Amino acid sequence: MNKNFSVVVVTAGTSDPSSTRLLADRTAQRIGALAARRGNSVTVQVIDLRQLATEITTAMVSQLVGAKLQAAITALGEADGIVASTPVYKAGASGLFTSFFQVLDNDLLIAKPVVLAATAGTARHALVIDDQLRSLFAYLRTTTVPTSLFASTEDWNDPALNKRVDRAALELVVLMESGFADEIRGASWKSYQHEFGSAGGTELTIDLDSDLMRLATGGSAN
Repeated sequence: MNKNFSVVVVTAGTSDPSSTRLLADRTAQRIGALAARRGNSVTVQVIDLRQLATEITTAMVSQLVGAKLQAAITALGEADGIVASTPVYKAGASGLFTSFFQVLDNDLLIAKPVVLAATAGTARHALVIDDQLRSLFAYLRTTTVPTSLFASTEDWNDPALNKRVDRAALELVVLMESGFADEIRGASWKSYQHEFGSAGGTELTIDLDSDLMRLATGGSAN
């Protein structure tokens, strides 16, 4: 049966045009093409973090979520797959990129399949994805595909980059088709330790009438 998958591209490139956005777009295009070959279709939505920089900063310091940031959060929550692409600065992922994912609810991306991608001016930064990004997305409990994508200046004309893009795209398509994320979130949701208020009302029950909770809200214990 034909399925339509929603893929959200998150890109932290700051220039226009951006190599970071180019790598993400190339990956999304291959995801769509490979899904079509397998009888499915893909709808792609792009979250350009440049446009959310002010709202991300506000959310970090005040926990206030602006309209654009909320729209991005909603899109990620509804996504079947994600392509997350960041530039590398000073041997590390973009601060804008990491800040965005740090303000997300811990339960938002549980089990969702993700392609990790990064760009840099030199191949010396190639390990940033496995050294830094995989740990971040492991904390968010996503399912990152085995193949990560890295492109330095000299990689863009190398046929090997296209082969890696194809491999990562296929891995994402197969994971989306498997329904793994839906199964985890449907059958195993209560097995996760959700933070209070973080699971949209489906978190484990908390006794608000306990002595500790009364003290926390300004009351007195019995």
